[in-house]
Amino acid sequence: MSKTKSYYPILIGFWLFLTAMAIYFTFWVAPLDFQQGGNSRILYVHVPVAWMSILVYLVTAISTFLFLLTKHPLFLRSSGTGIEIGALFTLFTLVTGGFWGRPMWGTFWVWDARLTSVFISLLIYFGSLCFQKLSV
Repeated sequence: MSKTKSYYPILIGFWLFLTAMAIYFTFWVAPLDFQQGGNSRILYVHVPVAWMSILVYLVTAISTFLFLLTKHPLFLRSSGTGIEIGALFTLFTLVTGGFWGRPMWGTFWVWDARLTSVFISLLIYFGSLCFQKLSV
């Protein structure tokens, strides 16, 4: 844990630099789509957030499984943090998808399999977050 405190400012600075570059490329460098116009730029946020929600879901499941095997507190802490971050990314996925879907489909929500499965994933995150808070 003492080593992570020394790397913390470097990682936060690197993250802020990459975020600033992504915002710059998204709003000023990326060309407009000829059919969607500026609405296509929402996908530059939506797709990475959706991938991160799935990735964090898998990492949290692996971390929880490793905690059950080893009872190491670091796995418990990482799974707890993963639940919070995954819920946030899943919520952002649904919100940005709704903002993109409104001009494209005419509505914020359609009950297709992809949207419903992401919504169920959000409910699973919220449920596991509630169970995590009960155990404390």
